[in-house]
Amino acid sequence: MKILAATGSSGGHIFPAVAFLDALKVKDSAISTLLVLPRKSIKDDLQLSGHEVRYVSVTSLSLRLNKKNLLSLFNLARGFWESLIIVIKFKPDIAVGFGSIASLPVVFWAWFFRIRTVIHEQNVIPGKANRLLVKFVDKFAVSFGRTSELLGVCPEKIVLTGNPLRRGLIREDKDTALEHFGLEKGKFVLFIVGGSQGSKRINSEAIRSLAGLKDKSALQVVHVCGAVDSDILGRFYAEAGIKAVVFPFLKEMRYAYSCADLVLCRAGATTVSELILFKLASVIIPYPFAGAHQSANASILGERGCAVVIEEKDLAPGRLKGVVEGFIGDPAKLEHMRQAFDGMESRPAADLLAEAVLELNA
Repeated sequence: MKILAATGSSGGHIFPAVAFLDALKVKDSAISTLLVLPRKSIKDDLQLSGHEVRYVSVTSLSLRLNKKNLLSLFNLARGFWESLIIVIKFKPDIAVGFGSIASLPVVFWAWFFRIRTVIHEQNVIPGKANRLLVKFVDKFAVSFGRTSELLGVCPEKIVLTGNPLRRGLIREDKDTALEHFGLEKGKFVLFIVGGSQGSKRINSEAIRSLAGLKDKSALQVVHVCGAVDSDILGRFYAEAGIKAVVFPFLKEMRYAYSCADLVLCRAGATTVSELILFKLASVIIPYPFAGAHQSANASILGERGCAVVIEEKDLAPGRLKGVVEGFIGDPAKLEHMRQAFDGMESRPAADLLAEAVLELNA
């Protein structure tokens, strides 16, 4: 059997696709897999596990008429041609799209040639490409039950799988995790992460807020910040006297989650799914653009009391500092938020999605 997966350029798109392909290989090592990515993807540290990879030229597109979008339109047309060649040469039995404009031409050509098709949506609110394709595919897999209400298609087409997470994402012993980063036992650990490529706003808010802490010695930080701000943050923590380890990108996320008392983060679908898996209290600052889909993701945790959600427009000076200090001085509050995860199950999403896809070929 041959199965093709097409996805976007960010970790939030790529990690679920790779986790799904890995699960397929575990179920049947004879399955041939192909991963289709945009040319401008995060290519380092992807742990592609030997999956064949092809690239297409698509880039983000908006309706504004300018030189950049004219180039994007050209790249989209080029991407459709490249995707056609990929589908014809690989001859997949099933094509699976994981959202973003990169999956659009691949899933379209698969549908055109009457190849079975599946879409997986990571976020609560479906993206534009997936909303466009939903009526054409054989199955639409969702990460959150709330998504089903937004699609307007027959329930038989929808399958709730959860969001496939990267391999090896398991809880480690906390002392082992602290030792991995060279951190001290008994001190509060704040894990800051702005997604696979970092977040400049999260980074700047961290500097502004942590610089004003009354007792910096009570805190230690694991910060995944992206490549651009790595040196700036390293200098900040050293000058502020805060024990911290800073990473542009972190492969071994399980250690960061396993030692964290509190997470400061965006609300990408992968991050939200990882917080559910590790049952961690968090302060979430949703990315305010891209259709505000991160606010909907954050509400999954915020409404249950598992997270404090602060919109960017509400980030008044001192607010984030006060929230972090409140957590450092109140262990009972952290425990109460962790208990709010009870009954919120983390699904074996990669396996469930693989089973749903293989059923189409049964």
